[in-house]
Formats: sequence, structure tokens, C-alpha cells
Amino acid sequence: MTGYLATLSHLLQVDLNRAGVPLLEIVSEPDMRNGIEAAEYAAEIQRVVRYLGISNGNMQEGSLRCDVNVSIRPIGQSEFGTKVEIKNLNSFSSVNRAIDFEISRQVLLHSQGQGNSIVQETRLWEEGAQKTVTMRKKEGLSDYRYFPEPDLPEVILKKEYVDSIKNSLPELPEMKRRRYENMGLSMQDVLFLANDINVAKFFDATIAKGADVKLATNWIMGDIAAYMKNEKVSINDIKLSPRELAELIASIKGGTISGKIGKEILFELIEKGGTVKGLIEEKNLVQIVDPAEIEKMVDKVLSENPNQLEQYRAGKTKIQGFFAGQVMKLSKGKANPGLLNKILQQKLNASS
Repeated sequence: MTGYLATLSHLLQVDLNRAGVPLLEIVSEPDMRNGIEAAEYAAEIQRVVRYLGISNGNMQEGSLRCDVNVSIRPIGQSEFGTKVEIKNLNSFSSVNRAIDFEISRQVLLHSQGQGNSIVQETRLWEEGAQKTVTMRKKEGLSDYRYFPEPDLPEVILKKEYVDSIKNSLPELPEMKRRRYENMGLSMQDVLFLANDINVAKFFDATIAKGADVKLATNWIMGDIAAYMKNEKVSINDIKLSPRELAELIASIKGGTISGKIGKEILFELIEKGGTVKGLIEEKNLVQIVDPAEIEKMVDKVLSENPNQLEQYRAGKTKIQGFFAGQVMKLSKGKANPGLLNKILQQKLNASS
């Protein structure tokens, strides 16, 4: 347990505000070679503690802290160089930049024949100046003023107890990424979905309801992610449920509604909740799949736009998109796109 002295008016108090709060300290092996490796290692630890639900892992709040030790050695030398500790790292990007700066600083000193000036010390990362500066020098453990606590007994954990905990662990980030890869998702999709435990849970629940894996991924990474970013909310804050996203995907895939209508329904579900079937019935959004009805709308649009029709038949074929848009507008977005384009193509290419 650590604490510090706090001066209040004429009083001197000992602040032990973290008393009773468990501290989990993880010490890595000295096997990372640059800042990006260390930053990713720390980011993975953050993902793990969030998956386990033992901490929010927010570095900016101090829930997750990271100190780094940097030393260099010439190629072929087995003995480690002098270790320098760096503190004041409150983001993964700070970890990355601080390590790379310190490596460069030590390499420069060695190249100038000043390797002996690298001493065991604690340095502070200055974000504004993008450099490390000396905070305090220390030679050994005694400088930390730590001493063993004689009244603490050994904690002995039986193998059966450790195994029971191991077997009760949830699916961790690495396992989840591998499972998503086996589903055929791209690495970009895998990393996005597995990065946030709540997004991963939403995705898993959606496909558990029968949604197509790739389509569910596209909706979550596309419109849903964009909404969350714009509104600065998490996936737990939206009112859309995995069940209704699966139902929305099925309704579009089955031809009940168009993709355009699907997007409109999606945002209403995100903001207000409700059901896909309820909104389709309430707003009369069922897709028009009757060829005769679509043909009438196509004829109406063509008759109302003779100049554009003449341009198309004169070789300006790109104008077909204009006609399709007008028909879709007339149908209030409900015309089946495939059937619409087929009928429109036939009409446009018919002899005048």
C-alpha cells in the first residue's frame, strides 16, 4: 500500500485513499524491442481486464498505469545495459513515443562514446516537449525506501483452486479474434469487433439470432458505429437490440423491405427502440414487388421526363440513374431495386 502526506492548513495528514483497493501488478519479460510493441502489449492488457470485468482500464483515470524500463545493448552482447525507468505515461501513444525517444537518446549517447553517462534513474515523459527528463536518480532497492512486511503470511493457492478459476474465465480477446477469423471475417473486421467487449457481445448475440455474419458485421461497423461516434455513445447506450438487428437483416435479405428503408428503420430503432415488424406495419414500408405496379411508376416517370429520355436514347446512358431515382422517389423508397432496374432497362431500350 502506498500513500502520501497532505498538508491542510495547519494540519499534516497521511492520505491512504487507495487502502483496500486491490492492485494487480504485471511485470513483463524484457523481450519487447520498440515502443509500438510495448504500447500494443499494454492495450491488450486493457482489453483483457475489460473482458474480465475487473476494471474499466482507463489510463486517463489511473485505473491502468504503465511504467516502462528501457535499456539498450550492442548486437551480440548478452548483458543488458543500464536500466532507465520512465513514468507519467497516461496513454498508449505516450508509451510508444516515450520508449522510442529514450531508445534514441541512449543510442545517441553510446554513439558519441558517452555510454557511461546513462545511469539508473527515473525519468519523466514530457508530453508537450516530446522528451524524457530526469525525475530522480537511484542506485538500488534501498533508494525506494521499501522494506519487507514481516507480519504478512505466505499465500498458498492449491492447483485445484487455480484450475477452477482458469476454467471459469470467459472467452478472452485472443480467443475471440481467432473465432472471428474462422468465421471468414477480415482482420479489419476482427480487430474492430473484438476490441470492445460490449461490441463483441452485441455482435455475438446478433448472429446467435441467425443473422448473416458478414451482413451483421457491416451494419455494426458501418451505420451503427458511425452513429455511436457522432453521438459519442457506446453500444450499450443505443436502444437497438441484437434481436431486432437480426430481424432487420433478415427483412432486407428476404426482400420484405429495401436496403434504403432498412437504414431509415435502423436509426429509428437506435434512437427510440421498438420492433422491425412493428415499424414496417406502422409506416407501411413493405417493399413493392408487383411488376405491374412498378411498371406503372416507370411509365409515369418516363412520360414526365421526355427530354431526359431523348438524351438517353441519344447515347447518354448514365442518365438511367436519374430515372431509377425518380421511380424510387415516387415509390417512397419501397420499389424493389432489382425489379425496378430490370423493368426500367426494358422500357428505355424499347423502340420509341
